[in-house]
Amino acid sequence: VQLVESGGGLVQTGGSLNLSCVASGFITDDYTIGWFRQAPGKEREGVSCISSWHATEYSDSVKGRFTISRDNAENTVYLQMNNLKPEDTAIYYCALDQLSDLSLRAKEYDYWGQGTQVTVST
Repeated sequence: VQLVESGGGLVQTGGSLNLSCVASGFITDDYTIGWFRQAPGKEREGVSCISSWHATEYSDSVKGRFTISRDNAENTVYLQMNNLKPEDTAIYYCALDQLSDLSLRAKEYDYWGQGTQVTVST
């Protein structure tokens, strides 16, 4: 299984980014994809996840600003991030849970991407 993130970059406060996570090597759609982030000196934090039946969960810090979605035909999960704040600055990782649970706990996930940097300037 391989996960590849893209879409990170540098934006100003209040701006938007749309992250993508493409999964390959997994033969069914029955998995959950989670987005996590890690800022320098901080622990990895669960941001959002989406199950195979499109149920979603968000952390309180991003609820109302971020939207997760998935396209099973393209094996792609998106994270639309609006109204970005400097505290959103981090490396963003997508991860795959092959049990298709809905969880923001990193230990539930089996495969991880390499991450994409998101930087929000003031």
